[in-house]
Amino acid sequence: MGDEAIDWLDEEQQRSWRALVMGTTLLFDRLDNDLRREFDISLVEYEILVRLSERDGQMRMAQLADALAHSRSRVTHTVTRMERSGLVERSTSPEDGRGIVAALTDKGQDLLVRAAPSHVNGVRAHLVDLAPDEDLAAVGRVMDAVSDHLVAAHPEMEMRQL
Repeated sequence: MGDEAIDWLDEEQQRSWRALVMGTTLLFDRLDNDLRREFDISLVEYEILVRLSERDGQMRMAQLADALAHSRSRVTHTVTRMERSGLVERSTSPEDGRGIVAALTDKGQDLLVRAAPSHVNGVRAHLVDLAPDEDLAAVGRVMDAVSDHLVAAHPEMEMRQL
């Protein structure tokens, strides 16, 4: 640590920061546990199914990693597990034969259709319905600002465009 001055958080900022850390940890753990218990998939696996379904059922692996803001190796590992379960398939890109494309299988689409209502109900019950609309919108704006700030310093700038 250098001699630079530290702009410590005041009491209200500290309280808000701790609430964010605790709330997001508990929320993501709960959503993940619900999906694992009911459908035997993780929250990350669910998000991969969602992203693929939003892109006509397939995406390049690099774009998928960027869209999830996860490392390519983490997404590769997760997609490998999902491929073993028959939820996705990988192949070389028909465009250039170099990139790898992940594609949603019929089994993956069926699982997404079954899991989505439960997941959305959880998001509603544990977040959306607990806050007035204007507070939820403020959280969204703050998290967009955080994402924009962190993506600007990220080596793969296209992340936020997905």
